[in-house]
Amino acid sequence: MKGNRVKGFFKKFYLYRVFLVMLLPAVLYTLIFSYYPMTGIVLAFKKYNYNGGIWGSPWNGLENFEFFFSSGQAGLVTRNTVLYNIVFIILNAVVQIAVAILLTELTSKVYRKVTQSLMFLPYFISWVIVGIMAFNIFSSDYGFMNNIITALGGEKVLFYTTPEIWPFIIVFFNLWKNIGYGSVMYLAAIMGIDTSIYEAATIDGANVFQRIFHVTIPMIMPTTVILLLLSVGGIFKGNFDLFYNLVGSNGLLYNLTDVIDTLTFRALISSNNFGMASAIGLYQSLLCFITVVAVNKLVSLYDKDYTLF
Repeated sequence: MKGNRVKGFFKKFYLYRVFLVMLLPAVLYTLIFSYYPMTGIVLAFKKYNYNGGIWGSPWNGLENFEFFFSSGQAGLVTRNTVLYNIVFIILNAVVQIAVAILLTELTSKVYRKVTQSLMFLPYFISWVIVGIMAFNIFSSDYGFMNNIITALGGEKVLFYTTPEIWPFIIVFFNLWKNIGYGSVMYLAAIMGIDTSIYEAATIDGANVFQRIFHVTIPMIMPTTVILLLLSVGGIFKGNFDLFYNLVGSNGLLYNLTDVIDTLTFRALISSNNFGMASAIGLYQSLLCFITVVAVNKLVSLYDKDYTLF
């Protein structure tokens, strides 16, 4: 029996040899650039030095994790990361779906294409440029907002020393930059809906809002759930480019803007502590893995067709 299975395996291997050869570059790329670097996880349990390198540095057990959790920053950055990502996921999904639906309801193809292109443009702007734009808007001395406020007789607002304002600023820029790209995903799903369903709904007397809520949204629900699951996979990963370029090294804003990624970066740059940075990264990755598995399981209880695996 076992011999037959082996023969069957080699028979299939020979039969699909061309496809396997075509697949080989992708497999090698994944192994070299995705799986091999994972061996660097051992740095989280070592006291790194340049002479020993990754493999020759001495082991220090869980000291890197102890330093991270005893620093008092672990709970703060974890909370900030999770809360920001929850807002990003929910708000982006709602607005992107709404925009995609509005674009499909536009009758003018020219206006639809122009609108879609303008909305897609911010996605290609570097976060460095966005950070400069934010500074020119909110700067105390030269900012556009303060110029308007003072012109109207008000007093300047010190945005860069007022942490309470920055969660709203960060959420706004994240939404502004991703709304065009995200809406394309949902727009593609809407375009795939059979037009006969809309025609049947119209014949039955459904107005535009009834068609949206009873046809469009239910039909794109599988795509929505899959995209949300993929987003949840990164719920413990802060968008480093976003937070670092908008906030920078402004310690006055850290309590409400510091996330795991920015803390890891500072641990590596300021203290040159590779071990602690690796420990924080491993902590972050484990939380992401647990979250994906848990959410996927919950979704499977509702409908197995919506799950990732």
